[in-house]
Amino acid sequence: MVPAPTKRRDVAQTGLQPARGGSPNDTRYPLPAIAAGLLGGGAVLGGLAALGLALPIAGVAAAIAGLLLGSSIKYADQWEKAVVLRLGRYKGLRGPGLFFVIPVVDRVGYHIDQRIRTTAFGAESCLTRDTVPVDVDAIAFWVVYDAERAALEVQDYEQAVILAAQTALRDAIGKHDLAELIQSRKELGRGLQEALDRKMHDWGIQVQSVEIRDVVIPQALEEAMSRQAQAERERQARIILGTAETEIASKFVEAAERYSANPVALNLRAMNMLYESIVKRGSLMVVPSGLADSLNLPGILGMAGAAGFRPESAEEETKAVAGREG
Repeated sequence: MVPAPTKRRDVAQTGLQPARGGSPNDTRYPLPAIAAGLLGGGAVLGGLAALGLALPIAGVAAAIAGLLLGSSIKYADQWEKAVVLRLGRYKGLRGPGLFFVIPVVDRVGYHIDQRIRTTAFGAESCLTRDTVPVDVDAIAFWVVYDAERAALEVQDYEQAVILAAQTALRDAIGKHDLAELIQSRKELGRGLQEALDRKMHDWGIQVQSVEIRDVVIPQALEEAMSRQAQAERERQARIILGTAETEIASKFVEAAERYSANPVALNLRAMNMLYESIVKRGSLMVVPSGLADSLNLPGILGMAGAAGFRPESAEEETKAVAGREG
């Protein structure tokens, strides 16, 4: 399923600030270069004066010599590579530190930052495979491992990283359901990292990781999903309760079948229930004579007496309770 078109995000919307690492920069004149230019100009001026040339001519020549000498000294920071162009053609990489170029003929086209970079990107109102509109925010960690390719193969590699990441994210959203996006963020980020790394390899860029920061769904849909989840939990609870009742009923049926096949066991069970009722509650029970004989009631009463139960104590307790209530 093809995701719905989204609004285009510029660099400012993604949170990425334009860096000087991908733009032409040939305006660095360190103090050693300035000092060398001044010294060179002074030396030329002194030499021309010694030869007897006029002072104005000597001054102009010294200024030109100092300017050429100063412009031949460049530098690159520790984390950078300088791309040197000679008459517009690629000459090589220089740096970090001081390096020399041929004035007028050579120039530094780019300073490429080779530190790990971060790019925040996202996709708005994209449709998942189950047609749910979502907003997804992510962040990519990448590094320029080949400064030559980054300078020569793509016009603006920083902007290319943003656009490629947004396109890959939209494509990935359209291939996953909403539940997969929410539950499998690491797998989605790993898939994006592999796809972007394959695409940017020819640009001299390595994508180290991609992390999904947030998945946002519409508020109305979020409430509907909450109600659906609650209904699903209630359904599961009822299923569990019904299963338990079914098991209990089957056990009762099994017990009834066993008691019907064994009257002695049924009598013993009845005697046990009657005994427990008399001992624990101390209540008065009227039992028909026929049932008393069938249940061996004298034997039950004998066991109750052995356990310390006395009818008069139960009667006294009953009267005491009645007196308190009165």
